[in-house]
Amino acid sequence: MTAHSSAAQVAAQTEEPQGIDLFLPAGYDLLWSSITILIIAAVFYKLVLPQMNRVLDERASLIEGGIEKAEAAQKAADEALAQQQQLLAEARADAAQVREEARAEGTAIVKELKAKASEEAERISETAHRQIEAERQAASVSLRTEVGALATELASKIVGESLEDSARQSRVVDRFLDELEASQTVASNKEA
Repeated sequence: MTAHSSAAQVAAQTEEPQGIDLFLPAGYDLLWSSITILIIAAVFYKLVLPQMNRVLDERASLIEGGIEKAEAAQKAADEALAQQQQLLAEARADAAQVREEARAEGTAIVKELKAKASEEAERISETAHRQIEAERQAASVSLRTEVGALATELASKIVGESLEDSARQSRVVDRFLDELEASQTVASNKEA
């Protein structure tokens, strides 16, 4: 029976698992699987994990450095913008001041030119009045001379005596002109 019993044992060992045993592995499979997992975990922990941590740390430091650089660049851009706005405000203020100075200077120039033009017009008017007065006096002297000569000649013919004497001639002419001016004054007073 030994042969039969050993055959029964072999048959029992090769028997297919049934029910829940289908899901549970054999004890020796669990043992060898656990040993393999421990070896792989040890290799991963000793070799792969430190390498991965180093790469992740490098990337983290690069990212942090990039963020710091971006923050510094943003701060510099903000400062540059503030400075540019300040310069622009100063330039606008300077431009407004220059415009005001130009306006004031233009007003002063216009006033100065008006004053010069007024002075020039007054000088020209005064010169014209003096010239007119000089011409009037010259015309009066010329007229007196001509009227005097005519009056003397006429008086000589009327009186019948010669009025060649200068003093006499001058007295006659002056008297005649005084009478003529008096009659014109009386005539203009009657018209007014």
